[in-house]
Amino acid sequence: MNNIREEGGSGDMLDTLVIGGGQAGLAIGHYLKRQGRRFLILDANPRIGDAWRQRWDTLRLFTPAKYDGLPGMRFPGDGLSFPTKDELADYLEAYAATFALPVRTGTRVEKLWREQGRYVAVSDGKRWEAGNVVVATGCTQAPRLPDFATDLAPSTVQLHSSEYRNPDQLRAGRVLVVGLGNSGAEIALEVSRTHHTVVAGKPGGELPVRHGRAAARFVLPVVRFVGLHVLTLDSPIGRKAAPLKLGHADPLIRTKSKDLAAAGVERVPRVTGVQDGLPVVAGRPLDDVSNVIWCTGYRESFDWIAMPVFDGDGRPRQHRGVALDKPGLFFLGEEFMYSAASATLPGVCRDARYVAGKIPAVVSPVKAVARG
Repeated sequence: MNNIREEGGSGDMLDTLVIGGGQAGLAIGHYLKRQGRRFLILDANPRIGDAWRQRWDTLRLFTPAKYDGLPGMRFPGDGLSFPTKDELADYLEAYAATFALPVRTGTRVEKLWREQGRYVAVSDGKRWEAGNVVVATGCTQAPRLPDFATDLAPSTVQLHSSEYRNPDQLRAGRVLVVGLGNSGAEIALEVSRTHHTVVAGKPGGELPVRHGRAAARFVLPVVRFVGLHVLTLDSPIGRKAAPLKLGHADPLIRTKSKDLAAAGVERVPRVTGVQDGLPVVAGRPLDDVSNVIWCTGYRESFDWIAMPVFDGDGRPRQHRGVALDKPGLFFLGEEFMYSAASATLPGVCRDARYVAGKIPAVVSPVKAVARG
């Protein structure tokens, strides 16, 4: 007997199911509510905003507050300040409450498929059916780790950047930070205050001005415009930039190479393997490493979507968030989904507005057949 039961309110089929209740899911929810659709947002976290609360303690946004609001509600406070991750998390929670968005937390979708002209999602014995689905789970779902990470000595403390909170998690001794993107640079700088720190990797460039209020006023507006309107998949320069952005670390924005050098952080080439339980750098084991923090980014993780809608790299086949292979299926919040800014708050808002305009008209209520 099938024990899956129907969920979603009255038992009628939903117009749209949104999977993911972060900034992308809430932004599209705002537009769906304005359109008068019957929809539901499912989020795996216990509380709205938890994806941000769970990041390291001192994390601040790189974009100023004036660019961090979602549709219809500005981000509170000084527009030239850079909010903490907890301030953003609380803003997202307040946003959902202000617009009375239907968010069901603590619900991780285990499988999504299409049958008889509708989409079906299941989680923990519950089932939802919808005419349209927006996948808004973002691009930080599955940490990327090298296969050889498991070969490090058992005594070595290993953390991915998604697990790192503060230096108190680390053992006494040397810390190796692997990856020199923005997360790697900021974590390395913080850890260097309490531990001998080494960072492995090469940055993908640097913002050529000091990050701060002046940059928020004069420089970041230009960066935002280029990321939203110039580096898009509809432009030759954007199509050329996309694989570079997807395959390399972003330019360092706040913490630069000179900041790391001034803090005494040692720079070494990339880690290529493990020998005798130690990370290998430049062909030789790196001695006395007690801790490794992997700032190696994330990989696509859509194994719960049981439909052939992905390319050879595991990325959705889509244009501006509209799936090419399945009608009524949409994506939001992915890296370079349409532009270089697609995974940022400004990009998510623009993409959500576009996707909302492409979702088919409200389906006629169809009684969903309960299984079980």
